[in-house]
Amino acid sequence: MATTERLKNFTILHSNDMHGDFLAEAKGADGNLIGGLSLLSGYLNKVRQEEKNTLFVISGDMVQGSMIDTEYKGISTIEIMNYLAPDVVTLGNHELDYGFPHLLFLEKMANFPIVNANLYIKKYNKRLMNPYLILNVDGFDIMFIGIVTEEVLNALKLDTSISTFVGLEDAAAEVGKICDTYKSEDIDLTILLTHIGFEEDKKLAALLDPEWGVDIIIGGHSHTLLEQPAQVNNILIAQAGVGTDQIGRFDITVDDNTNSIVEWKWQLIPVDKNLAEPDAELEKFIDTFKEEVDRKYNRLICRLARKLTHPKREVETDLGNLITDILASSAMSDVVLIGSGSIRGTELGPLVTLSDLKKVYPYDGALYKFKITGEQFTKIFSYIMSAENRIPGEGNCFQVNQGVKAVYSDAEGKLESLSINGNPVQADNQYTICLQEYHYKNSVLTLNIATEELTKLGSAKVVTTSAQNVLEEYCSSNQNLNSYIEGRLTYK
Repeated sequence: MATTERLKNFTILHSNDMHGDFLAEAKGADGNLIGGLSLLSGYLNKVRQEEKNTLFVISGDMVQGSMIDTEYKGISTIEIMNYLAPDVVTLGNHELDYGFPHLLFLEKMANFPIVNANLYIKKYNKRLMNPYLILNVDGFDIMFIGIVTEEVLNALKLDTSISTFVGLEDAAAEVGKICDTYKSEDIDLTILLTHIGFEEDKKLAALLDPEWGVDIIIGGHSHTLLEQPAQVNNILIAQAGVGTDQIGRFDITVDDNTNSIVEWKWQLIPVDKNLAEPDAELEKFIDTFKEEVDRKYNRLICRLARKLTHPKREVETDLGNLITDILASSAMSDVVLIGSGSIRGTELGPLVTLSDLKKVYPYDGALYKFKITGEQFTKIFSYIMSAENRIPGEGNCFQVNQGVKAVYSDAEGKLESLSINGNPVQADNQYTICLQEYHYKNSVLTLNIATEELTKLGSAKVVTTSAQNVLEEYCSSNQNLNSYIEGRLTYK
């Protein structure tokens, strides 16, 4: 890419949904080390030395997903991110997992700017974060704006002090407000950092007025792996999967006269030992956290009969079956629905340490039990098993306990049958159901049924304040546990 005075080259490296993926893992037949922040940092150092105008940005969900992060409630993650020194980041939904006050504490710890334009403190109608950031890089001004939407932030129903604009239209209007107010003719490049999912990014791009001058959307949340960016409304839209096994890279040429991208190249780059030398200093720093966590959590709690797996969230899995069966036995409920996405690991066992269990099921939340009718049951399963809800990375899919059998016909777009312990679900009968707190309080989004409708037959009862504690106690007391895929959820 040639450079003149009015044309300038920039390299933008981007990550999203890193989820505390700090450590490299040996993968494949030859055991190559893949991912981890030591290798990622080594690559950042290399590119920063090679390319004059390099920026590193993160589109949300730095936290949650590792024992190190959970033990230190995100503090370790922010310290490690300070070492990586991103130029700007935006919030994801999981940045709020440890509560609103703790998020403000984490923000004060960060040595890097966090932008978000549409997250508000309700009472005072005040933005929670700085809505935008303008960086002057080699004489060119680059504006970053951060966006989340209500769909991503439904977890905030657990904390009622903050809210966000309701949908994409309002989020788009907020982008317009900032661009109209702050995007002078001197702004050479405008980038949205979003955490709303790839499909939503495309919808948002379509709603943006070209006069606002948005050039690129760098997103997260849906864990989408791309071959090349999408282009909607002349806006480039990219995302870099999940974790630290890969990083996105834009090499772009910007025209100062027209404030536009005149040339671009994008790559999704595998992070492995062939990419760069590991950052040994960062590795040592991460090890200080790891050693502390290992001492506390690397004790054996049980042995499973065999390794259980959870390869996809959209289908029944043997690991999902084990978890729901354990929770159903504790809750004594006809049906337990556990969000597939809350099972964060892809495998467990045969040896299980406390650390392994907490990695696989990191959400230490309550379970709610209540009665509903068979008609409501049928409505819930018709929705959660529908093809529209099973879009990879986008839908709210569930694992269910033993005794439940549901058959859904994709060809006909309907639920063919639903039974509990061999008995067809009857519309007028009453059944007990157990849900995680998030799904109970966001039932319209996750189950397509209002919370008020769910509790018509009586208020919900908290059967445990910690599902994680139930799993730990059960596994510690029961050896050689096993589970198989047995057709609890069948798609035709």
